[in-house]
Amino acid sequence: MYWFGQAPWFLLVLNLLLALTVVFLERRDIGVTWAWLMVLFFLPIAGFILYLFFGQNLSRVKRYQFREQEKILLPGISVQRQQLLDEELHFNDPRTARYRELLHMNMVGDFSLYTQDNDVTVYADGTEKFDALLADIAGAQTYIHVQYYIWQNDKLGRRLIDALTEKAKQGVEVRVLYDAWGSKKIGRRFLHDFREAGGMAAPFFPSRIPFINFKMNYRNHRKLVIIDGSCGYIGGFNVGDEYLGEVKKFGYWRDTHLRIEGTALIQMHAIFLHDWSLSVRQKLPENVFLSVTRPFEGKVGAQIISSGPDQSRETIKLSYIKMMDEARETIMIQTPYFIPDESMMTALKMAILSGVEVHLMIPKVPDHKMVYWASYSYLGELLDLGVNCYLYKKGFLHAKTMVVDGRLASVGTANMDIRSYKLNFEVNAILYDSGKAGELERLFRADMEDSEILTVEQYKLRPLVRKALESFTRLLSPIL
Repeated sequence: MYWFGQAPWFLLVLNLLLALTVVFLERRDIGVTWAWLMVLFFLPIAGFILYLFFGQNLSRVKRYQFREQEKILLPGISVQRQQLLDEELHFNDPRTARYRELLHMNMVGDFSLYTQDNDVTVYADGTEKFDALLADIAGAQTYIHVQYYIWQNDKLGRRLIDALTEKAKQGVEVRVLYDAWGSKKIGRRFLHDFREAGGMAAPFFPSRIPFINFKMNYRNHRKLVIIDGSCGYIGGFNVGDEYLGEVKKFGYWRDTHLRIEGTALIQMHAIFLHDWSLSVRQKLPENVFLSVTRPFEGKVGAQIISSGPDQSRETIKLSYIKMMDEARETIMIQTPYFIPDESMMTALKMAILSGVEVHLMIPKVPDHKMVYWASYSYLGELLDLGVNCYLYKKGFLHAKTMVVDGRLASVGTANMDIRSYKLNFEVNAILYDSGKAGELERLFRADMEDSEILTVEQYKLRPLVRKALESFTRLLSPIL
């Protein structure tokens, strides 16, 4: 009875100690700190459990070291950086010269090579993307490396694993990396035939204890495929029937993905090999995989950049901000989740006030209510300044793209939200090419026809309950 009576005091002390840990030891971003303090204050017991699952500061974990694959790329990057500084770097598209600072920032901040021999195909439809991917898989001769955040155990998921199983039977080295949380519906039974055929599969951050995963908050959101050092895929599509528009809940699925042939594949592969090595603790022969098998004749300039909780710099967020700073005419953004931090909001406001037309497109119908409410809480400030906000209504908008002045573009896995900046492992392709950027701009304008404009007047007519939910979820936005 004595201990029972003391329990509230014990919980109070435990909660206080945990709060002190969050504030003084973790050295978090102030927004994240206050969000967790709110959770701990209002949910003393449940908040402690949530913190164990979602609150670890992964950047403090010592297992993450300098990526081995980057050491191989450093000499080339050093030479290229000096050429850039000496203004000796030749550009296929002369208009790329104005983006020297962005190129330099990504070289220094993320060890990202600039390549100009890339041929890039843009896919905005899931059926077209996966038809092309399956055709490339069928033609593979040496290896296939596949990485997805979500892999569903459905018609498309089984079709893709069956195709990979067939290639493994033919002696092709096939490696599949999937996120343990995002792809929790697949398991040993799903992968049995694939592994029996010689295929290799690994989950990223799997649970070591059944039903308990203390790293579930850190998701590998990357989607990468590299085949024979000849072609690769990067973008927003995961693996599942919903990405073909075959799930009634979502309807038509609007996403953006790239197929790349060019030496940008080397950087894509370095990122995959890093994640694979981290998952299986097995170092692969970089001299085999960090190379291409043939000369390429494309003309598109590209940098592949990545970010994650294992890095000290938020590379993708910095690239977004720098791209906005470079804008003189238009900025076009598509994102399913819009939860910018203060620096991103400042960059958007500066662009609007500088006379740049800013167009922002988000889904009209959400897939995650709390995230959607938080997104709406940020729109008011931008609408007052003159942002053009579109609500996509044809289906679900999942594309993560930014196009600047029809000359510069980013396509990848990172949403315009704090989770993508800080918590997820992400990868984007930046395209320094007016042809491809123009194509992406035309896609955006076509999507405008399937959207409705959100006006300031409509925004102000939101019900009071909705406004309260938005305000509350905004307070939690750093950890959503």
